[in-house]
Amino acid sequence: MLENERHLFRVTDLKEYTFCPRVLYYENCLPDLQPSTFKMQAGVMAHEREREKAARRTMKAYNVLPGERQFDVAVRDDVIGLTGVIDEVAITESGIYIVDYKLAWKIGANFKLQVAAYALLLESAWKTSVAGAFIYLIPKREAVPVNLTTRLKGQVKNALAAMHQIVEDERMPPPPENTRQCWTCKHRRFCNDV
Repeated sequence: MLENERHLFRVTDLKEYTFCPRVLYYENCLPDLQPSTFKMQAGVMAHEREREKAARRTMKAYNVLPGERQFDVAVRDDVIGLTGVIDEVAITESGIYIVDYKLAWKIGANFKLQVAAYALLLESAWKTSVAGAFIYLIPKREAVPVNLTTRLKGQVKNALAAMHQIVEDERMPPPPENTRQCWTCKHRRFCNDV
């Protein structure tokens, strides 16, 4: 990497870093190790089906005024070193809202950080403010609002700084304190200390 060039992370990297910093290390420092799990493949397929359903669904699920909807909105900010594709952006009279689809039953901190990152990217790209975000839980068919606080957006920037440090140093982070999540991790067979 050139001295003045920053690594460009995907918003997915941020979500995975929040799940476990080692996932970021494996994905970015050892890119030839790219295992795939059934859960990941199921998530991709559910995502694709949900886009089709969302296009037919009204915005009543989000409890916002009707408006224009855009799907798969690509966003990028070279200053913070982040890029991503937002599942859905709802543009209404009451504001702009981000919707992220998840094949999950509940919302984790990593999902909240992900939509906050999308908000930062969209605000930078469109030179506007984002009024709110929703995580649409596919199995429950429920749109859960996420409060896009200054604190949450600050956590995104702090996490990105830590992520850059891991990649620049090519240093494996310590194992997570709670190893319960390791059982669902695609990289678990590479972590011999958990």
